[in-house]
Amino acid sequence: MPDGSILKPAAELVRAQAARQPNESPEYRKARDALMVEEIELRRQIARVAEMRRALPPGGEVKGDYQFLGETSSVQGSNPQGLEGLFGDKDTLFVYNWMYGPKRARPCPMCTALLQCLDGNTDHLRQRIAVAVVGLSPIERQIAFKVERGWKHLQLYQDVNGKFSEDYGGMTPNDVDTAAQNIFTRRDGVIRHFWGAEAGFKTADPGSDPTTAPDLMTLWNVLDLTPEGRGTDWYPKLSY
Repeated sequence: MPDGSILKPAAELVRAQAARQPNESPEYRKARDALMVEEIELRRQIARVAEMRRALPPGGEVKGDYQFLGETSSVQGSNPQGLEGLFGDKDTLFVYNWMYGPKRARPCPMCTALLQCLDGNTDHLRQRIAVAVVGLSPIERQIAFKVERGWKHLQLYQDVNGKFSEDYGGMTPNDVDTAAQNIFTRRDGVIRHFWGAEAGFKTADPGSDPTTAPDLMTLWNVLDLTPEGRGTDWYPKLSY
């Protein structure tokens, strides 16, 4: 959204659109037009939030003793690398901590569903940013699951000493691994934290999961379009 743009009222845009569906009733059209007004306002709100996010002041400088083993490390016997090694040739890095610690028999189904979607878009994302998936399980264990799921583009890393997960939301206070999303930047040789998903159970609305909008899960976004919605008694599984 260009700065200073004067936007037409959503209702005016809906009237100009004049959309119709086959055999619809007048009641349906009235309700659908009212919904479209809200959909346009939601789109604009998402754009405003994204603009506020981009305008954040510089975040904290990354100074921790973070150690990662990548997928080639298990083959080449490489030493752990720092966070800068995850940037590659990019200056912006997206890191997703997934719930696959050494104490888990299998990874979290919710994380798996999200990463399944992310894998299909990672080759596109890498045209602009670096993407890394970090887990606490040994890298060989993570790779085995990646092969099982048929993921092609995601790059997995083991958080060797757990310090990154502790500092950036990938571990609960009682040392249980949890999902986390973080963005880091590298400017003039300095790595800083730019943004992290901070929504938790204390910020969740009644009957809702603690999520940061917009939700990265394609699964939920599609179900939100249906008359049944997300439901309250179903979550994704690793197999059906």
